[in-house]
Amino acid sequence: MAVESRVTQEEIKKEPEKPIDREKTCPLLLRVFTTNNGRHHRMDEFSRGNVPSSELQIYTWMDATLKELTSLVKEVYPEARKKGTHFNFAIVFTDVKRPGYRVKEIGSTMSGRKRTDDSMTLQSQKFQIGDYLDIAITPPNRAPPPSGRMRPY
Repeated sequence: MAVESRVTQEEIKKEPEKPIDREKTCPLLLRVFTTNNGRHHRMDEFSRGNVPSSELQIYTWMDATLKELTSLVKEVYPEARKKGTHFNFAIVFTDVKRPGYRVKEIGSTMSGRKRTDDSMTLQSQKFQIGDYLDIAITPPNRAPPPSGRMRPY
């Protein structure tokens, strides 16, 4: 079963992105948390100053694409290099209405296959410095969990 992002290409193109000169712009520290069971971390794992133990720290820019971030994750996790490995991206951010965190799925990529979300950037998904990125990695021999509404936390 193919899972596609709920974000259309028109929505991505609505707000023109300002090009970032990576030679002159300081990179940001992106805190990435991964799982290899195909599911995102539970929001209670981000509570009271705690974070999941599977943290990767990546220096990058707001114009980083999901495909670019996928290749950086694959450098650290050789088992994720297998063709057909599925990467589902979500932004974890502070909830301004009540204490705790919220999650917003933003897209997915797959090792060895081109996908519509490959060129999606952090900037286009309203990522803000200080947010976390949660990546649910699904090995090629297992189907990714169905996309749709996230479990309420």
